[in-house]
Amino acid sequence: MKHNGLILFLVLLVVAGSCRKTKFSTEGDFTVIRDQGFGIGDRYLRASESYLIEDLVFVNDGQTLTIEAGTVIRFKAGQADQASALIVARGGKIIAKGSPDHPIIFTAEADDLHGSVPLHTQGLWGGLMILGSAPVNTPSGEAQIEGIVLSEPRGWFGGANEADNSGVLEYVSIRHAGTNIGQGNEINGLTLGGVGNQTSIHHVEVISSLDDGVEFFGGTVNTRHLAVAFCGDDAFDIDLGYQGVGQFWLAVQAQASGDRLIEVDGNSVDYPIQQPLSVPVISNATLIGNRGNTGVQLISFDNNAAGIISNSIMVNEDNGILIEYSGFRPSSFDHFSTGRLQLVANTFFQVNADETDKIFRVRGISGESVAEQQEMLSDYFLTAANQLADPGFILDSQQLQLIPGNSFMHQLWFDPENPIVEKVNYSGAFEDYYWLEGWTMLDAAGILVYP
Repeated sequence: MKHNGLILFLVLLVVAGSCRKTKFSTEGDFTVIRDQGFGIGDRYLRASESYLIEDLVFVNDGQTLTIEAGTVIRFKAGQADQASALIVARGGKIIAKGSPDHPIIFTAEADDLHGSVPLHTQGLWGGLMILGSAPVNTPSGEAQIEGIVLSEPRGWFGGANEADNSGVLEYVSIRHAGTNIGQGNEINGLTLGGVGNQTSIHHVEVISSLDDGVEFFGGTVNTRHLAVAFCGDDAFDIDLGYQGVGQFWLAVQAQASGDRLIEVDGNSVDYPIQQPLSVPVISNATLIGNRGNTGVQLISFDNNAAGIISNSIMVNEDNGILIEYSGFRPSSFDHFSTGRLQLVANTFFQVNADETDKIFRVRGISGESVAEQQEMLSDYFLTAANQLADPGFILDSQQLQLIPGNSFMHQLWFDPENPIVEKVNYSGAFEDYYWLEGWTMLDAAGILVYP
């Protein structure tokens, strides 16, 4: 009996310890997930359950969070230290494999998926962050992700592993994120910090984030079929030496908010020059601005950034593509001069004054004269097979026709040394159908129309 009593005591002790570490509880219709410092653990979230994440929940180093197709995960409303978000820490993994018929949805607590939260509502919860061990160009080779306090060790990312694998995001919709966590600092809809090229990310939607839609902080991850719409800041933000491929990207600005469609920044500091540089390769993007409302650029290259943008359609914005120039330090224009920054075979319509010499612009960061540089860039517009042409889109608050309705010449360009970019025979993100159908809020809103 004494031995049985001892065994019973030990069992109860283990159970009690497990209870102290558990993050799952039931409140009303929800299974509530909280992080008590131990991360979420190796968990499988099922489509048959209703989940609510409260505060910041981490997938710790060595843990794997698997999410079944069709699962809806909601996030508690709140700002500052009450903000809720899901963070996959460096060394953790998320396996979120939805399907066109059964997407995985991350959204606000108040969202019943049937119109309780209007399409353009921003900033109701934090966002999804994935942190990996691929290179970033800070002096130490690591960085602390925005939105996480410095005292939290699980907020660090970066390393030397270009082939880092942080898991899978497929057919995932992220809605109404970007809450303010203090002093004007918002979390992005999807944040990718030092994520490596063995991570699979495709068919991901970010709708109505108060901050950026998708932000890349370094890393090497390749992405396809990303849709960002109605965000408060940039649609795509690239920083800290990101070197990956993006193909079939869609960005649509809200009518009265939003900054750049794509912002590319190179170095985190001016001196010394840090490696790697930001050199994104972006093909077949469709970028829709909000002409007359913000006065900003379609795309900017700043802080010694390079990159290639090709085979894309860009419309309806006050300004085109801006490239910084400096007479006293390395700048993005230097990469244009050497061929590391290329803008090839793109189509523009209703951008600036619809004049070829005004769509690509140079900016002297210290007031330098840029007349010579501007002439070079203006001549380049046509020699690099860029063109002015009306794709025949319909763009208003009730309808978005993003498949070209007009026939126009498609001059395409593919880098023979980059096998990752798929060779297709059309410009922009769509040919004759919407890969958004069935799984996105854009499709559910009923605003996508065909020519």
